[in-house]
Amino acid sequence: MKLWLVRHAPVIAEAGLCYGATDLAAHHDATQAAAAVVSAALGTPLPQGMVLVSSPLQRCAALAKSIAALRPDLPPCRYDANLAEMNFGEWEGAPWQAVARSEFDAWMTDFSDGRAGRTGESTRLFMQRVGVAWDAWRTSGNDALWVTHAGVMRAVSLLQRGVRVPAIAADWPAHPIAFGEWLTVEV
Repeated sequence: MKLWLVRHAPVIAEAGLCYGATDLAAHHDATQAAAAVVSAALGTPLPQGMVLVSSPLQRCAALAKSIAALRPDLPPCRYDANLAEMNFGEWEGAPWQAVARSEFDAWMTDFSDGRAGRTGESTRLFMQRVGVAWDAWRTSGNDALWVTHAGVMRAVSLLQRGVRVPAIAADWPAHPIAFGEWLTVEV
């Protein structure tokens, strides 16, 4: 089975903004360009039973709709809140530079169970949520295309290695994931 993971296009917001759970729109032209690349990369014919699943946040939903428009051979998109980005609590909508270093360090110190932005998700809760979608995909027996976020893509890379919750912040994948980038996971 193959899982395609696609990150949304750049959002319409100032650079450096914390916007995990904040529902921001993505740039239309970049969304269309990403959809064209993904559509071509999927190839023809699609694997039997392949599904399209998207985060419900509009920056992902727009890309999923654009891919579906180019690929009528995909079934209708299903939206799954488990594929939404991490909720950063009180930091949502603020510039990352405005987050007090002491608050950020406190989260890093208790990375598994500390809540991001004091009221947001802990890494454990986030991983559990993404793990629900991961487990459902693995038991489905079908290839899938997920339109999602960088945090979800990093969480999947941990889940693929059997890591359900990183013990410390240094265990979290730090590789950059560009807007519109896609990768595949096979099991």
